[in-house]
Amino acid sequence: MKKPLILLFCFLCYVFISKAGVLVVEGKFQNKNVYIQNSFGANGVGFCATEIKVNGVVTTDEVNSSAFEIDLTAMNIKLGQKVTIEILHKSDCIPVVLNPEVLKPRPTFEVVSMNINSSDILKWTSKNESGSLPYVIEQFKWNKWVLVGEVQGIGSADTHDYSFQVTTHSGENKFRIKQVGLGVAPKISTAVLLNSMKEKPTFMVSKDLKSIQYSYETGFEVYDAFGTVVKKGFGKETNIENLAKGKYYLCYDNQVTEFDKKK
Repeated sequence: MKKPLILLFCFLCYVFISKAGVLVVEGKFQNKNVYIQNSFGANGVGFCATEIKVNGVVTTDEVNSSAFEIDLTAMNIKLGQKVTIEILHKSDCIPVVLNPEVLKPRPTFEVVSMNINSSDILKWTSKNESGSLPYVIEQFKWNKWVLVGEVQGIGSADTHDYSFQVTTHSGENKFRIKQVGLGVAPKISTAVLLNSMKEKPTFMVSKDLKSIQYSYETGFEVYDAFGTVVKKGFGKETNIENLAKGKYYLCYDNQVTEFDKKK
């Protein structure tokens, strides 16, 4: 008789477990609480969510209502710390997390120092990151800020050192860093300046009208009359053989000019 009873007990345990569901929400603590929309179960008896765990610890949040708050601020969690929320619920319904974006990283970094060395390496030290977001490096040229690269942020509040190899042009150079978070305005550093002694390159359209040639390597962009980028790159030459006849705008080094494609 013992063996059948044990099998029956195991079967009942399996049925109980199979009827439960777990909704998992993960992110980083941003000093915000999470709100849950909690419906009734399919049979109309009791609410859908039955228990809440945060980082493995059962919370005291009241789940027996149509909406409730998971109070993360009361759990001694540090800003930027990883948060895993487990919402145990009945199998015939699923609670709705109303504001999952509050666990996404926000741009909160502070620049301690930033400079460019003689090898054209942009270096910066920052602190107070509240989540791992990429640092976007931008250079001001051609009358606008141009994306030149990215470095992934570490994401903690400690002080961290970063570096990125940039390409400078003749004259005054401006660089800055920024981070963009979900649903919030980007955070942008002040610009760091460097005056370069590089010679300003010249350009000419080749006699066969198939290319633009520069006196030395440079970054370039070519726009058509409608402002659409048709060529982009870095080098001593831009191939324009496949461009239609007409007027174009050429951005190179830190210059903006124009040229005519005659055939």
